[in-house]
Amino acid sequence: MFAGQYVSSEMKTEEPQQCDESPVVVGVIPARLASQRLPGKCLIPICGKPLVCWVVERALQATRLDSVVVATDDRRILEAVEGIGADAVMTDPHHSSGTDRVEEAVRTRRADVVVNIQGDEPMIEPALIDALSAAMTGGASWDMATAATPIRRSEEIHDPGVVKVVFDEEGRALYFSRSVIPHVRDSGDKPERLLHWRHLGVYAYRRCFLEKFVATPVCATERSEKLEQLRALHIGARIRVIETEDSGMGVDTPQDVQYVESLMRERGIAS
Repeated sequence: MFAGQYVSSEMKTEEPQQCDESPVVVGVIPARLASQRLPGKCLIPICGKPLVCWVVERALQATRLDSVVVATDDRRILEAVEGIGADAVMTDPHHSSGTDRVEEAVRTRRADVVVNIQGDEPMIEPALIDALSAAMTGGASWDMATAATPIRRSEEIHDPGVVKVVFDEEGRALYFSRSVIPHVRDSGDKPERLLHWRHLGVYAYRRCFLEKFVATPVCATERSEKLEQLRALHIGARIRVIETEDSGMGVDTPQDVQYVESLMRERGIAS
């Protein structure tokens, strides 16, 4: 079930610039070799194939992307991606975030909507990529789109490693936090009456907003929470939140590798 796309006429906000009448949607996978918890993880074999190559293949299954490109800082990643016949470009190794790398990758490309697909999600759902793309191409109401899934386990609600999001009835993001949002003031409230949402780190940007975003300095809330989407809210972005049952599965530790391999075989993604 996806949240509705209607935007209230009472929202007194400035209409965003329309980049093109016939938008071209490009999927960009930022992939750097360095990783604090799992060095070189983009090239770690998953079921016999480099991790980043699985992400590329899943992205290519999306029907609403006009093209897919990997944006990397290491020639070994570029060669691995080109080895499966996919597109990759070298980008500045000094970027502070994947979003900056994504923006560089499309500077010389026709791209009206840009979907930022994490390079460590080998089971990313093509349908979710399509839903994000559709939200951005269906009208000019949204600057960005992202996704969230219901939190089913109580321990995740209090885990600062699980980012939470609150959004309104039109699906517009109100705030993202590592803290518990919404806060439950009365302990007597029944859990089934409350719903907390886990934010998933996949984004679609209108090209013109992406350029504005990367040119904007880090704001106080972003610096505090270490969540760059708070910079987008700080400058007034309309962020559409897509509801999904897909919980995502990133690879961050050696233990994750074994777990993801078993899940991929179980789901028929890999043999």
